[in-house]
Amino acid sequence: MPRIFDNIDENLLNTLQQSLKSSNRADFCVGYFNLRGWRLIDSSIDTYTGGENACCRLLIGMQKLPKDELYKSLSLGINNRGIDNGEANRLKKRAAQEFRQQLMVGTPTNEDEGGLQLLKKQLQAKKLIVKLHLRYPLHAKLYLVPQKNNLTFSGLSGQGELNIDVTDSDAVKKLQIWFDERWEDRFCLDISNELINIIDESWAREELIPPYYVYLKMAYHLSQEARDGVSQHQVPKDFELFKIQEINRSKKR
Repeated sequence: MPRIFDNIDENLLNTLQQSLKSSNRADFCVGYFNLRGWRLIDSSIDTYTGGENACCRLLIGMQKLPKDELYKSLSLGINNRGIDNGEANRLKKRAAQEFRQQLMVGTPTNEDEGGLQLLKKQLQAKKLIVKLHLRYPLHAKLYLVPQKNNLTFSGLSGQGELNIDVTDSDAVKKLQIWFDERWEDRFCLDISNELINIIDESWAREELIPPYYVYLKMAYHLSQEARDGVSQHQVPKDFELFKIQEINRSKKR
Protein backbone atom coordinates (compact mmCIF):
# COMPACT_ATOMS: atom_id res chain seq x y z
CA MET A 1 0.00 0.00 0.00
CA PRO A 2 1.60 3.34 -1.04
CA ARG A 3 2.34 5.93 1.64
CA ILE A 4 1.49 9.55 0.87
CA PHE A 5 3.77 12.32 2.20
CA ASP A 6 2.53 15.92 2.29
CA ASN A 7 5.04 17.18 4.90
CA ILE A 8 2.12 18.16 7.10
CA ASP A 9 0.81 14.90 8.55
CA GLU A 10 3.57 12.76 7.04
CA ASN A 11 7.13 14.11 6.81
CA LEU A 12 9.23 12.83 3.92
CA LEU A 13 12.61 14.11 5.12
CA ASN A 14 12.62 12.00 8.30
CA THR A 15 11.65 8.87 6.38
CA LEU A 16 14.25 9.56 3.70
CA GLN A 17 16.97 9.99 6.33
CA GLN A 18 16.07 6.63 7.84
CA SER A 19 15.99 4.94 4.43
CA LEU A 20 19.43 6.27 3.47
CA LYS A 21 20.98 4.69 6.57
CA SER A 22 20.30 1.19 5.21
CA SER A 23 21.39 1.87 1.63
CA ASN A 24 24.70 1.99 -0.22
CA ARG A 25 23.63 4.23 -3.10
CA ALA A 26 20.84 6.59 -4.12
CA ASP A 27 19.55 8.51 -7.14
CA PHE A 28 17.89 11.91 -6.72
CA CYS A 29 16.24 14.10 -9.33
CA VAL A 30 15.36 17.63 -8.20
CA GLY A 31 14.50 20.94 -9.79
CA TYR A 32 16.67 23.03 -7.47
CA PHE A 33 19.73 22.23 -5.32
CA ASN A 34 20.27 24.22 -2.12
CA LEU A 35 23.97 23.82 -1.29
CA ARG A 36 23.51 24.70 2.37
CA GLY A 37 20.48 22.41 2.66
CA TRP A 38 22.55 19.35 1.74
CA ARG A 39 23.65 19.01 5.39
CA LEU A 40 20.19 17.64 6.23
CA ILE A 41 21.21 14.28 4.71
CA ASP A 42 24.99 14.52 4.29
CA SER A 43 25.80 12.20 7.22
CA SER A 44 23.92 9.35 5.54
CA ILE A 45 25.60 9.92 2.17
CA ASP A 46 29.01 10.03 3.87
CA THR A 47 28.77 6.29 4.61
CA TYR A 48 28.86 5.49 0.88
CA THR A 49 32.18 4.21 -0.47
CA GLY A 50 32.06 6.41 -3.57
CA GLY A 51 32.14 5.77 -7.30
CA GLU A 52 29.37 5.45 -9.89
CA ASN A 53 27.76 2.40 -8.25
CA ALA A 54 28.22 3.38 -4.59
CA CYS A 55 27.28 7.05 -4.43
CA CYS A 56 24.43 9.48 -4.59
CA ARG A 57 23.75 10.62 -8.14
CA LEU A 58 22.03 14.01 -8.05
CA LEU A 59 20.29 15.15 -11.22
CA ILE A 60 19.25 18.82 -11.35
CA GLY A 61 16.53 19.37 -13.89
CA MET A 62 14.99 22.86 -13.79
CA GLN A 63 17.13 25.59 -15.35
CA LYS A 64 14.44 28.28 -15.63
CA LEU A 65 11.93 29.83 -13.30
CA PRO A 66 8.29 28.96 -14.18
CA LYS A 67 7.57 32.59 -15.11
CA ASP A 68 10.53 32.61 -17.51
CA GLU A 69 9.25 29.50 -19.24
CA LEU A 70 5.79 31.06 -19.55
CA TYR A 71 7.17 34.28 -21.07
CA LYS A 72 9.25 32.28 -23.54
CA SER A 73 6.35 30.07 -24.61
CA LEU A 74 4.12 33.11 -25.23
CA SER A 75 6.73 35.28 -26.91
CA LEU A 76 6.73 35.97 -30.66
CA GLY A 77 9.24 34.20 -32.86
CA ILE A 78 9.75 31.31 -30.45
CA ASN A 79 12.46 28.91 -31.62
CA ASN A 80 12.03 25.21 -30.78
CA ARG A 81 15.20 24.05 -32.50
CA GLY A 82 16.40 22.32 -29.31
CA ILE A 83 19.78 22.55 -27.65
CA ASP A 84 23.34 22.41 -28.99
CA ASN A 85 26.78 22.27 -27.39
CA GLY A 86 27.10 26.05 -27.23
CA GLU A 87 23.75 26.47 -25.49
CA ALA A 88 24.54 23.61 -23.08
CA ASN A 89 27.82 25.24 -22.05
CA ARG A 90 26.10 28.60 -21.63
CA LEU A 91 23.47 27.04 -19.35
CA LYS A 92 26.16 25.25 -17.37
CA LYS A 93 28.04 28.53 -16.77
CA ARG A 94 24.81 30.26 -15.78
CA ALA A 95 23.97 27.50 -13.31
CA ALA A 96 27.45 27.77 -11.77
CA GLN A 97 26.95 31.52 -11.32
CA GLU A 98 23.60 30.92 -9.63
CA PHE A 99 25.25 28.51 -7.18
CA ARG A 100 27.83 31.21 -6.38
CA GLN A 101 25.04 33.68 -5.71
CA GLN A 102 23.43 31.20 -3.30
CA LEU A 103 26.42 31.56 -0.99
CA MET A 104 26.26 35.37 -1.15
CA VAL A 105 22.82 35.45 0.46
CA GLY A 106 22.18 35.29 4.19
CA THR A 107 24.47 35.26 7.19
CA PRO A 108 26.94 32.33 7.26
CA THR A 109 26.75 30.01 10.27
CA ASN A 110 29.14 27.42 11.66
CA GLU A 111 26.65 24.72 10.65
CA ASP A 112 26.54 26.03 7.09
CA GLU A 113 30.32 26.17 6.89
CA GLY A 114 30.73 22.62 8.18
CA GLY A 115 28.03 21.34 5.84
CA LEU A 116 29.59 22.96 2.77
CA GLN A 117 33.04 21.61 3.64
CA LEU A 118 31.61 18.09 3.96
CA LEU A 119 29.75 18.58 0.68
CA LYS A 120 33.04 19.45 -1.01
CA LYS A 121 34.75 16.35 0.41
CA GLN A 122 31.89 14.13 -0.78
CA LEU A 123 32.14 15.62 -4.28
CA GLN A 124 35.90 15.03 -4.30
CA ALA A 125 35.49 11.42 -3.11
CA LYS A 126 32.73 10.78 -5.69
CA LYS A 127 30.30 9.97 -2.90
CA LEU A 128 28.13 12.59 -4.55
CA ILE A 129 28.03 13.23 -8.30
CA VAL A 130 25.98 16.18 -9.55
CA LYS A 131 24.75 16.63 -13.11
CA LEU A 132 22.64 19.24 -14.89
CA HIS A 133 19.93 17.96 -17.22
CA LEU A 134 20.00 20.54 -20.01
CA ARG A 135 18.16 19.01 -22.96
CA TYR A 136 14.87 20.40 -21.63
CA PRO A 137 13.54 21.68 -18.27
CA LEU A 138 12.86 18.73 -15.99
CA HIS A 139 10.36 19.39 -13.19
CA ALA A 140 10.37 15.90 -11.68
CA LYS A 141 11.22 15.30 -8.02
CA LEU A 142 12.37 11.75 -7.50
CA TYR A 143 14.32 9.98 -4.72
CA LEU A 144 15.37 6.40 -5.47
CA VAL A 145 16.91 4.57 -2.51
CA PRO A 146 17.48 0.88 -3.30
CA GLN A 147 17.48 -1.41 -0.24
CA LYS A 148 16.44 -4.96 0.65
CA ASN A 149 12.91 -3.74 -0.05
CA ASN A 150 13.03 -1.24 -2.90
CA LEU A 151 12.01 2.24 -1.82
CA THR A 152 11.24 5.20 -4.04
CA PHE A 153 10.23 8.76 -3.10
CA SER A 154 9.37 11.94 -4.95
CA GLY A 155 9.47 15.38 -3.26
CA LEU A 156 11.21 16.37 0.04
CA SER A 157 10.34 18.83 2.84
CA GLY A 158 8.20 21.78 1.69
CA GLN A 159 4.67 21.88 3.06
CA GLY A 160 2.07 21.15 0.42
CA GLU A 161 4.51 19.01 -1.61
CA LEU A 162 2.55 15.84 -2.28
CA ASN A 163 4.87 12.83 -2.45
CA ILE A 164 4.31 9.11 -2.73
CA ASP A 165 6.29 6.16 -1.44
CA VAL A 166 6.38 3.53 -4.22
CA THR A 167 7.45 0.02 -3.26
CA ASP A 168 6.03 -1.97 -6.18
CA SER A 169 9.03 -3.62 -7.89
CA ASP A 170 7.77 -3.04 -11.43
CA ALA A 171 7.11 0.67 -10.79
CA VAL A 172 10.51 1.07 -9.12
CA LYS A 173 12.23 -0.58 -12.08
CA LYS A 174 10.50 1.76 -14.54
CA LEU A 175 11.45 4.80 -12.47
CA GLN A 176 15.07 3.62 -12.35
CA ILE A 177 15.13 3.25 -16.13
CA TRP A 178 13.60 6.73 -16.49
CA PHE A 179 16.34 8.18 -14.26
CA ASP A 180 19.21 6.31 -15.97
CA GLU A 181 18.12 7.45 -19.43
CA ARG A 182 18.28 11.09 -18.40
CA TRP A 183 21.49 10.66 -16.42
CA GLU A 184 23.24 9.24 -19.51
CA ASP A 185 21.82 11.87 -21.87
CA ARG A 186 24.41 13.65 -24.01
CA PHE A 187 23.26 17.02 -22.66
CA CYS A 188 23.38 15.94 -19.02
CA LEU A 189 26.63 17.59 -17.87
CA ASP A 190 28.65 16.91 -14.73
CA ILE A 191 29.00 20.04 -12.59
CA SER A 192 30.73 18.43 -9.57
CA ASN A 193 34.11 20.11 -10.15
CA GLU A 194 32.46 23.50 -10.59
CA LEU A 195 30.71 23.10 -7.22
CA ILE A 196 34.03 22.19 -5.56
CA ASN A 197 35.59 25.39 -6.96
CA ILE A 198 32.61 27.49 -5.86
CA ILE A 199 32.95 26.27 -2.27
CA ASP A 200 36.74 26.81 -2.39
CA GLU A 201 36.20 30.41 -3.49
CA SER A 202 33.54 31.15 -0.86
CA TRP A 203 33.51 31.97 2.86
CA ALA A 204 33.21 28.23 3.51
CA ARG A 205 36.72 27.48 2.25
CA GLU A 206 38.98 25.63 4.70
CA GLU A 207 41.99 27.85 4.04
CA LEU A 208 41.74 31.19 5.87
CA ILE A 209 41.66 34.31 3.70
CA PRO A 210 44.69 36.61 4.30
CA PRO A 211 43.71 39.84 6.14
CA TYR A 212 45.21 41.88 3.30
CA TYR A 213 42.61 40.45 0.91
CA VAL A 214 39.86 41.49 3.34
CA TYR A 215 41.36 45.00 3.40
CA LEU A 216 41.40 45.16 -0.42
CA LYS A 217 37.78 44.06 -0.62
CA MET A 218 36.71 46.72 1.90
CA ALA A 219 38.69 49.38 0.02
CA TYR A 220 37.09 48.30 -3.25
CA HIS A 221 33.55 48.66 -1.90
CA LEU A 222 34.26 51.91 -0.02
CA SER A 223 35.64 53.47 -3.20
CA GLN A 224 32.61 52.51 -5.27
CA GLU A 225 31.30 56.08 -5.53
CA ALA A 226 34.69 57.43 -6.62
CA ARG A 227 35.14 54.68 -9.19
CA ASP A 228 31.68 55.34 -10.58
CA GLY A 229 32.58 59.00 -10.96
CA VAL A 230 35.73 58.21 -12.93
CA SER A 231 33.92 55.84 -15.27
CA GLN A 232 30.76 57.89 -15.79
CA HIS A 233 32.03 61.47 -15.92
CA GLN A 234 34.60 63.06 -18.25
CA VAL A 235 36.38 66.39 -18.13
CA PRO A 236 34.89 68.81 -20.75
CA LYS A 237 37.13 69.44 -23.76
CA ASP A 238 37.06 73.19 -23.18
CA PHE A 239 38.12 72.83 -19.55
CA GLU A 240 41.19 74.99 -18.73
CA LEU A 241 43.55 74.66 -15.78
CA PHE A 242 44.59 77.57 -13.64
CA LYS A 243 48.19 78.69 -14.04
CA ILE A 244 49.28 77.14 -10.75
CA GLN A 245 47.65 73.83 -11.74
CA GLU A 246 49.54 73.79 -15.05
CA ILE A 247 52.82 74.42 -13.20
CA ASN A 248 52.12 71.58 -10.75
CA ARG A 249 51.18 69.21 -13.56
CA SER A 250 54.41 70.06 -15.39
CA LYS A 251 56.45 69.30 -12.26
CA LYS A 252 54.80 65.90 -11.86
CA ARG A 253 55.74 64.98 -15.40
